[in-house]
This record gives sequence, structure tokens and C-alpha cells, in this order.
Amino acid sequence: MSLLFAAASEVTFDTPANVVFAVLAVVMIIAAVRVVTTRNIVHAALWLIIVLGGNGVIYLLLQAEFVAMTQFLVYLGAIVVLFLFGIMLTRAPLGVSDDLDNGQRWIGLGAAGLLLVVVGYALIETFGNDKLDFRAYGTVAEANTNGRT
Repeated sequence: MSLLFAAASEVTFDTPANVVFAVLAVVMIIAAVRVVTTRNIVHAALWLIIVLGGNGVIYLLLQAEFVAMTQFLVYLGAIVVLFLFGIMLTRAPLGVSDDLDNGQRWIGLGAAGLLLVVVGYALIETFGNDKLDFRAYGTVAEANTNGRT
């Protein structure tokens, strides 16, 4: 009975990382939609900070610390600050602005849908019959037998 309880209560790193990734992905998608739909350009820059910061956290989940720190320093520390200074120094109108939107939303949605179909078709045609093998290789010689190296 204790063996059954021990197996059920075992938590690996994969489960919490997947939960954090799922929550972060939803937050980043919402923030990315807000970047392009908000009518306040300063708010768009702030939503962009959430998207780029989430991207850095995903790099940390993938254990790519150098890329994550580069993401934080270059994008959050430089690009967004440059973007905000550009807004403020050019005396762009702050606040809600109706001229940031135009009547071409349906064309944009159509182009996005077409791109989704083309990329989906290309991925299915390229990788449709491939199966993932999650077993670890025993030796280096076994790892080089897949024909891709």
C-alpha cells in the first residue's frame, strides 16, 4: 500500500514546468493580443514588456539561462526603454488615440488565417508521419544511427 502511495505522490520536474509554461503561454497570448489591439501606445509598450518577459521566463524553464538573461537585458532593458523614450521624445500623443486603428482588420484576420493554414499544411506534410522517441541513447554510436547527423 505504501508503494502505491509513493508512486502516486511522486512529482517530477516535468509537471510543474508544464503547468508554469501553460499559464505563462496563456498570459503571453493575452498580452500579445493587447499589444496590437490597445489604442494607447504607452499601454501597448507595457503589454510588450509582459510578452518579452514571459519569453525570458520560458527560456529559464528550458534551462537556457544565458539566452534568458540576454532576453531580459537586450529586449526589456534596451529595446522597450528605447521604444518608450522614442514615444516621449517625439511628443507622440499620449492617451487613447482613434487614429491608431484603421478599417483593415478583416484583411489582417484573413492574412493571419491564410498564414495559419499554409504553416499548418507545411508542418503536417513535413512531419506528419514522424514518431517521437523519448528513450535515451545508450552510447554515442547509437545516437548517430538516425541518419540526420
